[in-house]
Amino acid sequence: MEGIWINRYRKHLVKSISGPFLETIIRYMKRQDLMSTEEVNQIQELTAPSDKAKAVIDVLAGKGSTASESLQTFIETTNSQLYLLITFYEPMIQKHMEVLHGRFASGNEITALCAKPSLDRLTNLLLIDGLTDVQQKEHDVMQIEAIRGMSSSSRHTPLDRLFLPLSKVSIPPRISVTVGVAGIGKSTLVKILVYKWLKGELYRDVTFIFPFMFRELNTFERISAEKLVKLTFPHIAETNHILNGSAKVVLVFDGLDEFRYPLEFSNSQICTDPKKDIQIDNLITNIIRGNIFSQATVWITSRPSAASQIPAGLVDRMTELRGFEEGEMKDFLETVFEERSIATRVFSHIKAHKSLNIMCSVPSFSLMIGLSLAYYLRSNIDGHKAGNFPQTMTEIYTYFFKMVLNGDWQEKEQEPLKIEQAFSNNKKLISSLSRLAFYGLIKRKFVFYEQDMKAYGIDLSSLQGSLCTKIFAKDESNICTVYYFIHNTLQEYLAATYYYTAAKRAIFDLFTESTMSWPKIGFHNHFKNAVSKSLQSEDGHLDIFVRFLSGLLSPEVNRLLQGLLLTKDEHHSYRTQAAHHLQGCLNTDYVISSRTVNIMHCLHELRHTDIAKGVADALREGNLAGKLTPVNCSALAYLLQVSEECMEETNLSNCLSYNIFKSLLPRLLYCHNLRLENNQFKDNVMDLLGSLLSAKDCQIRRISLAENLISNKGAKAIARSLMVNRTLSALDLRSNSIGPKGAKAFADALKINQGLVSLNFQNNFVGEEGAKFTAEALHVNRKLTVLNLQKNSINHEGAKRIASALKHNDSLKELNLCGNCIGDIGASAIAEALKVNRNLSTLNLQSNSISNIGATALTAALTINEGLTDLNLRENSISLNGAKEIAKALRVNKVLRSLDLTANLLHDEGTAAIASAIQENQTLTSLHLQWNFISPNSAKALAQALHYNHSITSLDLQENSIGDEGIIALSAALKCNSVLTSLYLQGTSVGERGARALADALTVNKSLSTLDLRGNAVGVAGVKAIASGLKVNNSLRTLNLQENSLGLDGAMCIAIALKYNHSLVHINLQGNRIGESGAKVIAAEIRSKSPHCVVEI
Repeated sequence: MEGIWINRYRKHLVKSISGPFLETIIRYMKRQDLMSTEEVNQIQELTAPSDKAKAVIDVLAGKGSTASESLQTFIETTNSQLYLLITFYEPMIQKHMEVLHGRFASGNEITALCAKPSLDRLTNLLLIDGLTDVQQKEHDVMQIEAIRGMSSSSRHTPLDRLFLPLSKVSIPPRISVTVGVAGIGKSTLVKILVYKWLKGELYRDVTFIFPFMFRELNTFERISAEKLVKLTFPHIAETNHILNGSAKVVLVFDGLDEFRYPLEFSNSQICTDPKKDIQIDNLITNIIRGNIFSQATVWITSRPSAASQIPAGLVDRMTELRGFEEGEMKDFLETVFEERSIATRVFSHIKAHKSLNIMCSVPSFSLMIGLSLAYYLRSNIDGHKAGNFPQTMTEIYTYFFKMVLNGDWQEKEQEPLKIEQAFSNNKKLISSLSRLAFYGLIKRKFVFYEQDMKAYGIDLSSLQGSLCTKIFAKDESNICTVYYFIHNTLQEYLAATYYYTAAKRAIFDLFTESTMSWPKIGFHNHFKNAVSKSLQSEDGHLDIFVRFLSGLLSPEVNRLLQGLLLTKDEHHSYRTQAAHHLQGCLNTDYVISSRTVNIMHCLHELRHTDIAKGVADALREGNLAGKLTPVNCSALAYLLQVSEECMEETNLSNCLSYNIFKSLLPRLLYCHNLRLENNQFKDNVMDLLGSLLSAKDCQIRRISLAENLISNKGAKAIARSLMVNRTLSALDLRSNSIGPKGAKAFADALKINQGLVSLNFQNNFVGEEGAKFTAEALHVNRKLTVLNLQKNSINHEGAKRIASALKHNDSLKELNLCGNCIGDIGASAIAEALKVNRNLSTLNLQSNSISNIGATALTAALTINEGLTDLNLRENSISLNGAKEIAKALRVNKVLRSLDLTANLLHDEGTAAIASAIQENQTLTSLHLQWNFISPNSAKALAQALHYNHSITSLDLQENSIGDEGIIALSAALKCNSVLTSLYLQGTSVGERGARALADALTVNKSLSTLDLRGNAVGVAGVKAIASGLKVNNSLRTLNLQENSLGLDGAMCIAIALKYNHSLVHINLQGNRIGESGAKVIAAEIRSKSPHCVVEI
């Protein structure tokens, strides 16, 4: 046959020969007259290297054995490594790929998974900077509950770039670690990587991928790297190419949490010889350190707590596998249940219960909880009394256990006697598996081997039934066969059932398999012992076990399991004592840990919720002051973890001390809006708070520290945290004493921080220096949108600095300088900035000693500025000239929406000028003219303006001597005005005539929703007229008639009118000498006539 060698290795030759070496081959073959110039030219016209290689091999293969032998000799003598690769390693690689295909890609499961849209969750990993304290120290369930299903990072890397550099200037990671809680899909991710590599979809330059499972490595004690490869993959006959780095290799180690040996990097024996037998744990540490397989890429998957064994300095890239988002969870459930209606109902139930929704972000939980709920729903459909909707983990898992006994969730629930028969038939097996589960748990074993099964009397042949396949799994490989519960929590549930049944008769400590222990007689003593063991555990590995143990004492679980694992009503004799003991564990002198929070979970499983409910009510009402006993502190910590409402709005004002705050600190990480006002906090608390805000997993968005005792030292602690914090968007520090130094610390932080958008420094004595530092920050910061500097002793120099910053800053939207003393000079400086600035929308200059000069400068800016919508100039000294300038600006300005001129010196002439302007202005919506010495004449001018104005919705004329004449004019305007919704006439000398005019207007007007007439002299006659108007009016929502000398008769008129009025929702009749008995009569009358209306009387 022509070209024997070249034909045998044709595929490997095309794949392995690189572009540059191919050119060398072409030149050589041309010199040997084995390729013509024409053939070479035709080959060179091809662009793809693989096409060129194929063309060269085709040409040479057609020229007989001479060309084949010549090519073989040339490659062997000039590139021996390539020759070995083609003739020896390529067949081995091909065999390796066939083996991996059989292990990872032979079934339809992985193919179907890779075709799903939801694959993005598995192939787009979260990039994280390291493990959080919760991830390192807590049980998986506690981690899920703590982070509440939220992603810990916003950075991602796709699976096909996991082993590649993040940027052009970085290097590829050698050690990559991917973490995720149990059941989230880490092993599935490994299968996907191998599957896609086999298909050539990623890492085509990788020669070998060697997937190892730590559960299989447990069978070795001493082994070399070479033997490990050969024993796991017997088809790998030659390893030198692999061990010396000639071949590009990826080593995958899946499931570090299942490795029975701890990784002790500080005490491990250094070894660089890949052929030397060493302890298996030393082999792993030497591979990670790079002493062995130094050129290989290493990928390790693990639960977070086990991954913390690897020093951070040795990990080049850490990623996290995220859980389901809502849409993905729904899609997953639709694949589980053929009937879409069942999937929809299950999903609706999960979505309606936040705790279930959080747990179901993990696929394995989603499967078990989904199946349990489907079984529960099917039981209801089939007419069985399935009980209340499952509320606790124990109830969910009990439904799952009953479903397994029943056969399947889709099967109609059998009669109790038949389920009992199924249980009886498998009683020995269930008992043995439960005992294995318990003693495996206390030994921290989650994978088991044949010797374990035999030790606990489990007949391996009995594991073939459907009962076991739903709770227990088996994996076989050429190394060993391993057994494991389908999820760790199912092992913990069965462990709890074993302990519960054994504790009723055991006389020795069940946590010791031998009988050599102090006697423990009675269920309660064993229960106390289990709780004690849980509290002593640092990493909470018994937390879920004691939750299930407590849950088995609840009435609902007893009902579900009676006749199976439990005796009917036997919980009555245990439950009260158990609850009392659990509550006693909470009396810990304000020492709150994850273990004590878990005790609250145990009480919930027990359905003993009084403590948590009491604290939740107090927290909701904001009256926790004096109620935070040690027990209530534990309940609060629990609520901060499980309650969506408490997490969203956490009001801990006026109730905390240093010690209580310190004990609650880890629980506050995931609160969104945290109120810590008026707690007398000093700087030492700010050190704690700074550490909280600096934590990687901090989710706090808003904090209020108003009215505490924070000085510049405490301010510096918070400011330092802002340099690393990425989540806080609003910080309220009003009424503290941070001073200029504190302001400087925050200014430095603002130059770096990219998250804070609102900062409140009100009443903090920052002074001129503080204003200067803040202004410097505004030159740089491009994120802050709201800044409150009210009452900070800032004069015109500080205002100049801030004005200068406003000329460059394009992010600030709201600036509050109320209660300072910037004067006309400061106002003029800010006015100049407004001519340039287009982003500031709200400016508060209340009470700043601004006269006509400053007002003139500001109004000149208003003729140019196109961004400011809200201007507050109340409590200044603006008089006639200033008012005239404001009026001129209003005729030109088209953006201002709100203008507050309360408590100035406008008088009639100034008010008339503004009234004239608003006849033309059609953009202003809110105008405040309270306390401006306005008389009836200028009120008439305003009324005239309302005839023409179509934009003002709120007009405030309080505390002006308008009198009945002015009110009559305004009432006439209300008859034709259709936009005004709020009119404030407190203390405007409204009498009977004015009231009658307003009443007449109410019969016509259809826009006014708020009318404030408090502090006038409406009297009985006036209110009777208003009552008549209310019988017709259907737009007014709020009416204030406080202090108007109405008496009982006048109030009764209003009450009777409400029989006909169905729009009024709030009315104030206080201060009208109605009397206590009269008030009751009026209130009763209003309730009967208009039950939806709230009355203050």
